[in-house]
Amino acid sequence: MLTQDQALDRLDHLLGTARKSGADKADAVYFGEASTGIGVRHGALEDIGRSEGEEIGLRLFLGDRSAQVSVSDLSPQALDEAVQRALSMAREATSDPYAGLAPQERLAKGPFADFDLFDPAVEALPAERLKAMALEAEDAARAVPGISTSEGGSASAGLSVSALATSHGFRGAASGTSVSVSAVVIAGDGAGRQRDYEWHSARHLSDLESPADIGREAGERTVKRLNPGQTPTGALPVVFDPRVSASLIGHLLGAISGSSIARKTSFLIGREDESLFAPGIAIHDNPHLPRALRSRAFDGEGLPTAPRSLVSGGRLTGWLIDSASGRQLSLAPTGHASRGSSGPPGVSASNLWLEAGSESPEELISDVKDGLYVNELIGMGVSLLTGDYSRGAGGFRIRDGRLAEPVAEATIAGHLLEMFRALRPANDLQFRQASNAPTIRVDGMTIAG
Repeated sequence: MLTQDQALDRLDHLLGTARKSGADKADAVYFGEASTGIGVRHGALEDIGRSEGEEIGLRLFLGDRSAQVSVSDLSPQALDEAVQRALSMAREATSDPYAGLAPQERLAKGPFADFDLFDPAVEALPAERLKAMALEAEDAARAVPGISTSEGGSASAGLSVSALATSHGFRGAASGTSVSVSAVVIAGDGAGRQRDYEWHSARHLSDLESPADIGREAGERTVKRLNPGQTPTGALPVVFDPRVSASLIGHLLGAISGSSIARKTSFLIGREDESLFAPGIAIHDNPHLPRALRSRAFDGEGLPTAPRSLVSGGRLTGWLIDSASGRQLSLAPTGHASRGSSGPPGVSASNLWLEAGSESPEELISDVKDGLYVNELIGMGVSLLTGDYSRGAGGFRIRDGRLAEPVAEATIAGHLLEMFRALRPANDLQFRQASNAPTIRVDGMTIAG
């Protein structure tokens, strides 16, 4: 895998070749990753794997026509061939007046902060240590009374390097580490068996939750699912566990992306000046958090990133815009472009969270006579075009303000606009993933068995 400097040198060569060969402008990205993963089952090693991969993506323009190619062979000859292939494709491409590089005057300028995303301790983790972590998680899960068998424990550690360069002056690179642990176990026997899991991932080894705690949580979650009862039916309150509540924010992100607005495929078009949430609701996006999973100094087009509130006082603060959708909408890009090696830039948020409320989870459900507490969502029955929401769900019935028997194979449905307006967050926000939300209550959803 290349270092940051080596990656930038390789991209410079590629862009130089593209310009000499007739391209009007171009940009190129490099992604490299190396990881080691260990899997155990019933206290014994089940698999061990070491993976390494790297890829370069080139996008070049002939006027308003463009083409993209990606290669995993990074030799000078292979890169030169990629340029010629991209040029041939661009000559046959359809004109797109909105495609192009980011505005040059807006490009980010280094030196760039690294946000403490690299941990030497993770890079140096030996396979034996990863195996011990996986075993610790599985042992803790299997030790929970009621667990009948295990689907395994796992631990992995990895290093990634990325780089971006453009023909109009941007050069930037970043690297980071990641380490994770998980456990998956089964409780019960026969047709009544239930399965659940727990996992955690972090940039630094010292920030990773204890493997024993991860395993114990997996076991306890699984046992609580045994002997599911009847699903409540009707228009009732639904309470989303923090494990799944951030998915509601994800649906909002899809609906406010510049491409969705430009293509007119978002149910929020024309509603940007409305109060979508209750007045106290705020949703934040901060790409500059130290050690966070999606921190970055520049976006996928080389524009600077910055913390921003996506929702403030219950109202949207605007769309998330990349350069192409910005040109189409006559709006400035917002530094939220994301990029892969084989496609044009899209839009994504970074470290995202819904601000916590003032009530505890217990207070949030204390007046619910009958409802559903959801800690598992199944399927993808959500339309960002219409806002209609329908998903399979599992969790617990709420009776007289308390969690009661487990529930499986429920369906919850509603409309995202109504769900956003009814959303009430609890005070138990934790930062464990890239997108985080506390327990959330939404009244009036339709529940069916």
